[in-house]
Amino acid sequence: MDIIIESSWKQLLQSEFEKPYFEQLMAFLNGEINDHPEGIFPIVDLVFRAFNACPLEKVKVVILGQDPYPTKGHANGLCFSVNSNVSPLPKSLKNVFKELEDDLAQGNRLDGDLNDWAEQGVLLLNTILTVREGDADSHAKRGWEEFTDAVIEVLSKKRDIVYILWGAKAQKKAKCINEKLNCIIKSPHPSPLSSYRGFFGSKPFSRTNTYLDSKGISPIKWI
Repeated sequence: MDIIIESSWKQLLQSEFEKPYFEQLMAFLNGEINDHPEGIFPIVDLVFRAFNACPLEKVKVVILGQDPYPTKGHANGLCFSVNSNVSPLPKSLKNVFKELEDDLAQGNRLDGDLNDWAEQGVLLLNTILTVREGDADSHAKRGWEEFTDAVIEVLSKKRDIVYILWGAKAQKKAKCINEKLNCIIKSPHPSPLSSYRGFFGSKPFSRTNTYLDSKGISPIKWI
């Protein structure tokens, strides 16, 4: 599989691509694609879309999820995002939008394509970047976690970034973040199984914009 990734990210992550764990990850992924040519999500060209949509110098916010949607036609390379033609929306994304509406009281968002967030500086990153159809977590513990640790460590050299960590797997990345120089917002995952345990009412969107504003950084237009 070719690594299709934006130049600023490629330069900073090149050493990761050359490490044995990443080579083993790519070998595993190539095997999965050969064995399941229509069943690895997102499609190869979109695996690194989060980086291509949000170059390093633009990053203001990082939203961390788990792994891509395992449902055919859903994963598009940005965590929690789906293409505009997807209906109904995945349940986790519905809950994200419910919290967004309650948090900002600005009306409901209906379009599940979150590319406009990425264009404003929101890195929409899963902790695991690929998945096999119908089998959530099928690409866990193959190297993606180590790679996304390295991504967060690269970002930790910057400051005044908001990290929104949804779910236990995302929250493990907190160890890679300098909390004194950045803002960390943690809550349960927005899935139906955990959203009522503290995701609803966590107000991540307004808290993010309050922090950015306090640092003289333009806020995100979420809706």
